[in-house]
Amino acid sequence: MNANSLMRLIYHRGFRRVAIQVIACVLLVAFVVYIVGNTQTNLKRLNITPGFDFMGDIAGFLATYPNFNLTGFDVNTSTHFHVFLTGLVNTVIVAVVGIVFATILGFIVGILRLSQNVLINFLASAYVELMRNVPLLLWILIWYFAVILSAPSVRNSFNLFDAIFINQRYITAPSATFHEGIWLFNVAILLAIAAVVLLARWRRKRLQTTGKFHSILLPSLGILFGLPLLALVITGFPVTWEMPVLKGFNFQGGIQLPAQYVAMVVALSVYTGAYIAELVRAGILSVNRGQHDASKAIGLQPGKIMRLVVIPPLTSQYLNLTKNTSLAVAIGYMDIVNVFTGVSLMQTGNALEIILLTMLVYASLSLIISSIMNVYNKRMAIVER
Repeated sequence: MNANSLMRLIYHRGFRRVAIQVIACVLLVAFVVYIVGNTQTNLKRLNITPGFDFMGDIAGFLATYPNFNLTGFDVNTSTHFHVFLTGLVNTVIVAVVGIVFATILGFIVGILRLSQNVLINFLASAYVELMRNVPLLLWILIWYFAVILSAPSVRNSFNLFDAIFINQRYITAPSATFHEGIWLFNVAILLAIAAVVLLARWRRKRLQTTGKFHSILLPSLGILFGLPLLALVITGFPVTWEMPVLKGFNFQGGIQLPAQYVAMVVALSVYTGAYIAELVRAGILSVNRGQHDASKAIGLQPGKIMRLVVIPPLTSQYLNLTKNTSLAVAIGYMDIVNVFTGVSLMQTGNALEIILLTMLVYASLSLIISSIMNVYNKRMAIVER
């Protein structure tokens, strides 16, 4: 190959694009090999053998709360794998409940920010600005130390209808015990959900073919509540409720939500709700006026326009809320960072493996949330013409 051919090849756009990508890949592989080799050398120098055999060792500590033990954790027999599983479950229930409450609160406040009422608009705006300009960690500390811990003691708990009791240690409420025949109730719930989905598809197809919008709110509510209720009647209500009862210095029976869990859910919901409110407000204002006019032209009411036309991007906020659950360690809530990356790491010394597993958990949760939201947005988005 002569000099002219070589110069033409070098200045060829396609060749340069491929060459740059190849060089970048080689450098990346070299960097990874260097990091892995350096890590192995340091572990060998410290007499640490990498591996996950420690996951089968008995943990020897309680990785959750006695009355908030959703995985059946046993301090005498459970291993570090059970610590990992328990921490994961405690993390997920905070994230899921927080997402639900933050979405509801965000949509309400976002719509109120567009209100023509000066007082309502001011209060909604003040809430958004206050939440967004104070760090989340500080809000978590405020809700836990300044609000929840200022509640009365267990013996002087707030009493709501002799069923729910609120104190500085936990919120206790009746718990359900299911008996034989509950399977029919579960089947009825699944059938009700399937029926509502089919009804929604029928409504959508009807709208596309005839241009007429049919409300399915009342039929859907009737199916969702009526079918499971019918199943309960048929099976003789195979559900009993265990009421919390104060015995000595503690409540016995029912379900108990620890103060740390309540503080995390409230702080994450209120904080993320402010960002969702801004997304909702911006999403409504960014919709082309023609789409609103077209929606009204086919007979949609404002509430229906809001549900069917305005779809704000919420994925990033759901991801942030899920990752922000790691701040629970500040108030001692037993999430995966606290019990696994904290206590298990100190006991075993397997920092590399534990940190990698924790990173994998948050990455997996983020990918799951992104996938669900992408499917939802793809199905609900309306392309502007």
